[in-house]
Amino acid sequence: MISKSGIRNLGAVILVVAAASACNRNTGPDESLAGFSAEEIFQRGEYELETSRRSASSLRYFQEIERLYPYTEWSRRALIMQAYAHHRAREYEESRAAAQRFLDTYPTDEDAPYAAYLLALSFYDQIDDVGRDQGVTFQALQHLRRLIEQYPDTDYTRSAILKFELAFDHLAAKEMEIGRYYLRRGNFNAAVNRFRVVVEDFQTSTHTPEALHRLVEAYLSLGLRDEAQTAAAILGYNFEANPFYQDSFRLLGGQGLEPEARGEGWLRTIYRQALRGDWI
Repeated sequence: MISKSGIRNLGAVILVVAAASACNRNTGPDESLAGFSAEEIFQRGEYELETSRRSASSLRYFQEIERLYPYTEWSRRALIMQAYAHHRAREYEESRAAAQRFLDTYPTDEDAPYAAYLLALSFYDQIDDVGRDQGVTFQALQHLRRLIEQYPDTDYTRSAILKFELAFDHLAAKEMEIGRYYLRRGNFNAAVNRFRVVVEDFQTSTHTPEALHRLVEAYLSLGLRDEAQTAAAILGYNFEANPFYQDSFRLLGGQGLEPEARGEGWLRTIYRQALRGDWI
């Protein structure tokens, strides 16, 4: 015999299934869902999200909750689920809009860090290979940093920090790719400008040792020995065990030179900063 509580639970399941069946008919969502509670509609949305490969099938439920039950707890929860469902469907602009709307409406809510995380991911997950324009990478960095600064003690901070470092390295890789392109074609001044960006703006990236070595190559090709020696001195001071330092050492040795801070250019300033511990 089924208990009274069992009958109530069974009734709730029937209502949810009935709501789904009604939505599959030709009637509009306004007519089919108006008779159900916000919780019942939300449960159906969750079910669709978990069982369907198409996230769009769950969105109508979450969107209807906002329309039928505005300014309620279920409306708030439905909005964050819209941001998630859009993101899972790779509808990044829609996910971004829903997440931003959540942050604007519920800035102090416990789910605000998750909304900020989804907002950052809507840019981060669009980062392509280094051969593409990196404007979206800048956007990802901006929103990841905002998440880290505004919500430092949440479950999403650690993931955001890791993604920030990867995106940061991605931008440095783009500068290196362009710099190598110029270097191969003998456009040494343009190459220097790109490698300088890495050394000055992306010094904590994994590309800094190579950037310094390429500066040695470019400056030697331009006949600027002081700059080449200083770049190698910085490389040796910070990355003595790195293979790129050995390459730079051999290049200088082939011209009777050695790593040494010389002159008063921008690299000499970097060298002084390194000695003080202000650089890397």
